[in-house]
This record gives sequence, C-alpha cells and structure tokens, in this order.
Amino acid sequence: MRNNIVHHRADELTYEIREIVEVGNQFEKLGIKMYWENIGDPVAKGHKIMPWIKDIVSDLVTNDDSAYGYSPTKGILETRQYISKMRSAEGGAEITPDDILFFNGLGDAIATIYTYLNRHSRVLGPSPAYSTHSSAEAAHAESSHLTYTLSPERNWLPDLEDIRNKVKYNPAISGMLIINPDNPTGMVYPEAVLRGIVAIAKEFDLFIISDEIYANIVYGAQKMIPLSQILDGVPGIAMKGLSKEVPWPGARCGWIEVYNKKNDPVFARYVKTLFDAKMLEVCSTTLPQKALPRILGDVHYTTHLKNVAKEYGEKADLLYSILKNVPGIISPKPGGAFYASVVFKEDILNGSQTLPVKNKKAAQLLAKIVKNVPNDKRFVYYLMASTGICVVPLSGMNSKLDGFRVTLLEPNPEKFEQIMKTLAESIRDYLHS
Repeated sequence: MRNNIVHHRADELTYEIREIVEVGNQFEKLGIKMYWENIGDPVAKGHKIMPWIKDIVSDLVTNDDSAYGYSPTKGILETRQYISKMRSAEGGAEITPDDILFFNGLGDAIATIYTYLNRHSRVLGPSPAYSTHSSAEAAHAESSHLTYTLSPERNWLPDLEDIRNKVKYNPAISGMLIINPDNPTGMVYPEAVLRGIVAIAKEFDLFIISDEIYANIVYGAQKMIPLSQILDGVPGIAMKGLSKEVPWPGARCGWIEVYNKKNDPVFARYVKTLFDAKMLEVCSTTLPQKALPRILGDVHYTTHLKNVAKEYGEKADLLYSILKNVPGIISPKPGGAFYASVVFKEDILNGSQTLPVKNKKAAQLLAKIVKNVPNDKRFVYYLMASTGICVVPLSGMNSKLDGFRVTLLEPNPEKFEQIMKTLAESIRDYLHS
C-alpha cells in the first residue's frame, strides 16, 4: 500500500473465544470429535426455544408488516416505554423512554460506547476480561486495557482498595466497568462491593458501565443487584439484551439504559454523542424489539427464567463437586451466567507438560502450534488434541492468570457430567506428566 493503513493498536482487537475455534476446526478435520465449551451460544449448544416464544415471533412475522420496516433510531417507542415502566416498578434510578437506546446486539453497543469516548479518557475494567469490552476500550485509547483484578482466592471478588488506588493514581480513568453476573468467571457482585464501587465513582467523579446481559441468569447465594438500584446519583449506563436468557442471540437485540444523565452535563453530552452516532446507522433490528414486550410480559416468562436458573445452578454444583478436589487448581463455584473459570496455581504449569494424543496427525499439528504460546493456552491445545474439549485460555481474556473458561451450556446432563469428569482427569494427567 502507498501508506500503512493498519491501525497501530490493531493487535488489541482479539477475541480468543472464537479464535480458538480455528484451531479446533483443524483438529476436527483430522478426525477428532470436538466438544465446543468455548462460546456462550445456548442455541448452538442445542437449547430449544420455547414454543410460546416461537408463537410470538411467528405472529409478528405473519401479521405485522411493520416488523419488516425501519424502527425509530432510539428504538420502538412502545418497547422503550415498556422497559422504563419495568424499571420504575423495580425502584432505583428513574429513566424515561428517551434514556433507552437500542443496538444491534451488545457488541454494537460496546463498540459505540468506547469509540465515541474521548480518546484520553479511560474505563477501568475487570480482569479476567470479556474480550469485546477489553479490546474495544484498548483500541479506542490506543493503549493496553486498564484493569482491576478479580481474585480466584476470593471467589473472584475484586479488591475495592485496589480499585480505589488505580483510580486515584491514574487521572485518565473516567469510568469503571462491571459485568454482573461476570463473564468469564460467573461471579455475582455482592451489594456491598457494588456500593463500594459506586462510592469510588462518587469520590472521583466517574461514571459506571454495568454489562447486565446475564442479569436474569442467577442461581448462587448472591442476589443480582441491578446498577439502577445502587447508583446514589452517580451517572451510569446499564447494558441489557435478549441473547442469553430467551435465548435469542441471532436477534442481535441489545440496548443501553442511561441513568442520572441530568446530574452531569459532560456525561449528558457524551450520551448525546452515542444517540447521534446511532442516528447515522438509521436504526436497530425491528422484529426483536417488537417481540420483546410480548416475550418478557408473557405469563410463561417467570417460570422460564426459574427453569433456566435451576438448570445452570445444578450444573454449577456438579462442576464444582467434580473440580474442587483436583490438586493444582482453584475453581470457585459460579453464581450466575453460564460460565466457570478455573485457575492453575502459581508456577504449576511449565512448557514440558503433555497429554497423550492418539491421533498421529493431530499430534503433528499440536507439535507445531504449542511453540511459544502462554502456558494456559498450551494446556488448552493439548486438551483439544487429546479429548476434543475446547475451552478458552484466560491469557486470551486480558489476564495474567494461567487458567481457562468453560461453559455450563451442554443440555444433556449425562454428557455434561462426562465432559467435566474428562476435563478433571485431563488436568490431573497434565500436571503429573
């Protein structure tokens, strides 16, 4: 090219959750049966859509021609009114329909939020990180993502004093991110921790982003506290969507709710920029917006959410019971979402540990790809080649910890148990090889 057209922070745009699939596909072509425990798509894992949800969508597709047209830029007014009424009933920070903005999935929302943030302003996020947030924030700032540590020794809870010090000594930090329930750890932020984060935001005049895509998938001891209920006047943005709990990831239907906009003119101007940016795209997908009030307001929905939570809660218990006594790892029990993260104890991994690989061609491929990779990714590659189980290394999720994320999505209980037992046995064999 006449000029170098590559953004100098292009390498920040990584998404290990899907990138690991490329390696898995190579093993699969060599005859290894793969168990895709890497990506959070319930539909791809075989979860069935409830007939009453299909009926709602079918009725709209058949009888409502407006479902095929553009929606207003902010989103369909009736849908935004429905959401604002829900929030009023819940209590906390009040919003109007004009404080709600729809996107084509939360990936679109995340990209917009960071793209239109002043490039000298930073958002402090959790580590291990969800790659879409960390990559977008780093690319926006043309610098590495700034993080606070979630500690596996403390059931993945952050250290509030650590957060406060990072905010205090880095004046570029203008906002803080929480993912609640957390991806990739499955941790649910306790109310005391949330209020501590709000207190820090208030002290240093920051705003808060809370990614709450898993808000209705909670099954542990902690209650999920929405950002809107604990803000105490602090400006904030909550991120919501249909992709996980319905589940309907293919709808690409996510939205943000803006709280306490009037309390800070700079924050209000920033939010206006987000709305103006969406106007350039015209609108978000219409059909799921029309379906949203009918799905969430259906008499079946409460029971549906209870069944979803029960299913993942039982799997979390089983996973914890299988992994808790495996030497060399820390595996806190998740309390929300449908993930668990496992950490290898410090200095227990090295560059010589292996697992047996019966497939000769897979062994040849493995020998090439394990060179010069982080220790946890080395384990993940050996796990795939040996057992076909595909998980995500934490080193690919903006973390200095050696570990991996696994999902709770396998719908067949017997198959899920077998996969987790194989995983546990593989960890034992790898560490003693």
